[in-house]
Amino acid sequence: MGKLFEARQKIETVIKAKSLDAAEAKGSIGFKTGLLLGLITPTTPDDPVKFEKLARAVKEILGVEL
Repeated sequence: MGKLFEARQKIETVIKAKSLDAAEAKGSIGFKTGLLLGLITPTTPDDPVKFEKLARAVKEILGVEL
């Protein structure tokens, strides 16, 4: 499993824990990053630039560090 997929799993866990609307939260993150979380799989290659964008968006939208 790559770092991006681990981040996706953490994001989904946080969304559930905070009882947020999953489509809205994931859509907001996707809009800010240009990444569709649903397309990140265990075989998705790690990309430091994409991960950094994702980490910034998650911090801003969900208030958590990746």
